[in-house]
Amino acid sequence: MGKMMRLDKFLVEMNRGSRSQIKEAAKKGRIAVNGAVEKKTERKIDPDTDQVTFDGSLVSYRAMEYYMLYKPQGVVSATEDRKHRTVIDLLDGENRNDLFPVGRLDIDTEGLLLLTNDGDLAHRLLAPNKHVDKRYYAKISGTLPLDSVRQMAEGMTLEDGTPVKPAVLEILSVPVTLEPTTSDSDAMSDEARLTEVILTIQEGKFHQVKRMFEVLGCQVEYLKRLSMGPLELDPELEPGEYRPLTGAELALLP
Repeated sequence: MGKMMRLDKFLVEMNRGSRSQIKEAAKKGRIAVNGAVEKKTERKIDPDTDQVTFDGSLVSYRAMEYYMLYKPQGVVSATEDRKHRTVIDLLDGENRNDLFPVGRLDIDTEGLLLLTNDGDLAHRLLAPNKHVDKRYYAKISGTLPLDSVRQMAEGMTLEDGTPVKPAVLEILSVPVTLEPTTSDSDAMSDEARLTEVILTIQEGKFHQVKRMFEVLGCQVEYLKRLSMGPLELDPELEPGEYRPLTGAELALLP
């Protein structure tokens, strides 16, 4: 006999919804154990031997798995998409439809993405009240206002009126400004005109980093996530590569 666990915990871990959603589904008769409708989600099951179905589909137990992926540009942070490759498509071997990305990166953003089948962990990392830091490296065009660090630190309102929490802006380098009389200004590469920054935020609103710089009159030209909570992107990984989390990294997860 395997390890016994609560039915609701099992279904949350298998990413079938939150505990309250599972409870609601059970009330409606959508969950069955060994062929019998089960309305008590606190009951214990053996995930190795009991057959659990959700809306008629068998939910097979997989031990929790955690992968660090260096998401490349041009790939979407989703489990399926009709037009674009997804981060799940980057995984070798069998169809891993039990795994999902924790949060999302825009299609043109690259960097650290965690893939797992642990619904509880995803909730802990993404819940707004958990204040999980997300660090980004960005190259931006336009001129940053002199008080941009202060504006970010005080929290700002996006152009559509959405408020965002305080963020930490570090300016790594600014473009070399040449005298207007210098003919070299035309020859200056596009890259040399960009400001390099690191921005740390604790939320994940839609296009948030890009929209924050728009408030400052700048545009993000390149964006890469360096870390999420205690997890740092492995410098050994190339875009599109992934690896399981190490024991030390797992121990850091909330």
